[in-house]
Amino acid sequence: MRSFYKNVLAVALSLTTTFAFSQAHNVSSGYQKPTDPQVVENLEQWQDLKFGLFMHWGTYSQWGIVESWSLCPEDEGWTQRKLEHGATYYDYVKNYESLQQSFNPTDFNPEKWANAAKAAGMKYVVFTTKHHDGFAMFDTKESDYKITSSKSPFSTNPKADVTKAIFNSFRQDGFKIGAYFSKPDWHTEYYWWPYFPPKDRNVNYDPEKYPERWGKYKQFTFNQINELTSNYGKVDILWLDGGWVRPFKTIDQSVEWQRTIKVEQDIDMDRIGTMARKNQPGIIVVDRTVPGNWENYVTPEQAIPEHPLDIPWESCITMGDSFSYIPNDAYKPTKKIVETLVKIIARGGNYLLNIAPGPNGDFDQAAYDRLQEMSKWIDVNGTAVYSTRAAAPYHDGSFYYTQSKDGKVLNVFHLSDGEVYAAPEQFDFIVPDNFSPKELRFLGYKGKVKWSKKGNRVTVQKPKLAVDYAATIQLISK
Repeated sequence: MRSFYKNVLAVALSLTTTFAFSQAHNVSSGYQKPTDPQVVENLEQWQDLKFGLFMHWGTYSQWGIVESWSLCPEDEGWTQRKLEHGATYYDYVKNYESLQQSFNPTDFNPEKWANAAKAAGMKYVVFTTKHHDGFAMFDTKESDYKITSSKSPFSTNPKADVTKAIFNSFRQDGFKIGAYFSKPDWHTEYYWWPYFPPKDRNVNYDPEKYPERWGKYKQFTFNQINELTSNYGKVDILWLDGGWVRPFKTIDQSVEWQRTIKVEQDIDMDRIGTMARKNQPGIIVVDRTVPGNWENYVTPEQAIPEHPLDIPWESCITMGDSFSYIPNDAYKPTKKIVETLVKIIARGGNYLLNIAPGPNGDFDQAAYDRLQEMSKWIDVNGTAVYSTRAAAPYHDGSFYYTQSKDGKVLNVFHLSDGEVYAAPEQFDFIVPDNFSPKELRFLGYKGKVKWSKKGNRVTVQKPKLAVDYAATIQLISK
C-alpha cells in the first residue's frame, strides 16, 4: 500500500480488461468465482456489510512517513527518504529498523477504535499485521523483528500483541476480522539477501538460481500466515498485499509495475490458501492483482470504478492523504466520506476506509470527529446501505441507486455539489420500468411525503427536514 495520493481520478473498470490505477495498482482480469460453499456464503455476508475500517500502523508512524516504501531503492515519489533520518541508504535502513527500540504506543486502546467504528456504521476491519518492511505487529515466532520482542519497549504491555487485542476487541463488537499481510518482506534475509544490495521492490536474487533460499522464504511466509490463521481466533479475510510476489506466468505486460518483475516469485498460493482454509473454514482470500483461485474479491485502491462491477470488489481509500500516519494530515470532510460510500455501494462494491493510528497508539481527534458525524447519517440512512446490491440505473445525474436483495425496495440517494448538502425543492428521478412503488419514504422524516409517478419518473416534494450530507428516498414495490 502506498501513500500521499492526491487528486486521484476514478478509473473505469471492466471484467475483461486490466486497467492501471494511480500509483501503479490495478485490478486483474479473469475473475474466478469461488466454489467452496463456505467461502461463497462468507463472501455474500461480506458484500452485505458495505463499510469497513482499514488501519496501517507500524514503527514508521514515529517518523510520520510513508509505510515501508522509503526502504525501497526505487526513484519514485512515494519512496523518497529524508536525509535527517540517514545520509546514505544503509544508514537510513539501520535507523529505520532501530525504530523498533522506541516504538511505545502507550495510548493504544482498541476498544475505543471498535466503539467509534461501530457507531459510524463500519462492519468489518482489516488490520496490517505486517507490511513490506517486515515488522510484525503480531507475536510471530519466525522473526524477532516484531512489536512483542524484548527490543520493543511496548513488549511489556499486556496488549503488546496488538493484532490479538485489535481482533478480540472488534470481534466482540460483531465485526468480521481481516488480516492484512504483505507477501514480500524486505527485512528477512530470505527475500532481500544481504549478499546482494536490493535493486527494487522485488526479491534481490533469482529464486530459480537459488531455490533453497527461496524455499526458506516460502516456508517463512507459510509459517507466519499459519500463525495468523491459527492463533488469533476467527479470521474472516486474509488480505494479501504485494502483488509482485506471484507466479511469473501471471504477469500482465500491459501493467507498468508488473513489467518490473524479472524473476519467478511463485510463493505457492495453493499451499498457503489450502492451509488458511483448513485453519479457518470459509475464509476469504484476497491475493491482490493475481488472477485465479485466491483473489476472491478485487481491490481498486484510492479510486472508484466509474461503472458497476458484477464481481465482488472493494475500494480501499484513505480518510486523510496517506495510508500511514503523518502529522496534520488533511482529513476528508464527512460529506465527502458519505458521498464516497454512496457511489461505491451504488456500483456494487464495499468501502474500506483507512485511518492511520499515530505513534502514541491512537487516532487523531479529527478522525474521531468524522466517525461521530458519520454515525448520525448512518443511523438515519443505514437501511438503504446494508444488505443491498447495485440497481439499474445505478447513477443518473445527482441520484444513485441501491436495492434490497429481493428487489422489493429501491433506495435512491441524492448528492449535491458544494461543501454543504443542498436539497432541491423537489426530487425528480427515474426508476426501472418494471418497478411499481406502492409506498415512498424519505428517510429521517416521519410525516407523509408528497410524491407522484408518471411513466418511469418519480417526483418527490422536499419535506421540511434538515438533511446532512446526502438525502435518501426509499421506495417499496407493490
